[in-house]
Amino acid sequence: MTLFLDVFVVTLLAGQSEGSVLSSLPGSTRSAGLGGAGAALVGDAGAMFANPAGLATIRHVAIEGSYEPYLVGTVYSTAAIAVRVGRLTWGAGAQALDYGSEQIIVPDPSTGGRRGMPTGGTFTAADLLAVSSFVYRRGLIALGVSGKYARQQIGGYAADAWAGDAGLAIAVFDIFALGASVQNIGGDFGGGARLPRRTRAGVTLNYVDPQGTMRLLSTLEGQWTPGQPAILVQGVEGGVVTGGVGLVGRLGYATRSPTSDASRFTVGGGVELGRLHFDYAYQGFAVLGGGTHRVGLRWTP
Repeated sequence: MTLFLDVFVVTLLAGQSEGSVLSSLPGSTRSAGLGGAGAALVGDAGAMFANPAGLATIRHVAIEGSYEPYLVGTVYSTAAIAVRVGRLTWGAGAQALDYGSEQIIVPDPSTGGRRGMPTGGTFTAADLLAVSSFVYRRGLIALGVSGKYARQQIGGYAADAWAGDAGLAIAVFDIFALGASVQNIGGDFGGGARLPRRTRAGVTLNYVDPQGTMRLLSTLEGQWTPGQPAILVQGVEGGVVTGGVGLVGRLGYATRSPTSDASRFTVGGGVELGRLHFDYAYQGFAVLGGGTHRVGLRWTP
């Protein structure tokens, strides 16, 4: 099992053009249900993972977290918090992909190496990413920046990198929002591994009053990474909420590389309890694991 974990982690990381798998995963459950769109999804603490300026429309304090048993026994989790004071908003968040741990076993010399002998140590592997964001809003326009620290650990090997994001958001009341960001400015792990520079631009449109009974929203986003095909993401969110209580559903579609095992479609939903939101997202995989299920919790007072 230890050997399998070692080979899996090294193979997975080597197959990424970026130095961390985390950079390719949506930062919130809501975003995951909408195909990974996030540049113009404003007002949630998890917005900082796609566009720091998306924090600008938070009224006071927002908190968000998610948990996902990912592929081949790995676990993906996120957490974020944002606080607004006047025209400034501060946010902090973290993403973690835990590949698990196994006992380190070496050949037992007393059996001529035919059996293994525990050493008492463990083999662990994980990707970690910490983010801190600052946003300034004046009128309808908001500008945001993020500082990021990434760390990658595979057994006794560890590497880290510093990077930054910059974003712009224009939110016209609750009607629609425009958002654009440039992610991973810097991010050099050394040895040719680095976080990928990604440019994102999107628009989110509410077709009905989001304070009313009905909910209907769409988002459209383009993503560009050097050396890779451009990605187009489309998402729809709709439902019914009465007296602050209701249900919403989500459907997302994203163009992907022909070699990607991930389904182009994602589905999700949520339970609305006033300012508390329980979210769910599912994405299928043709070979690896069959599919992933993510659950999340948002608080947006």
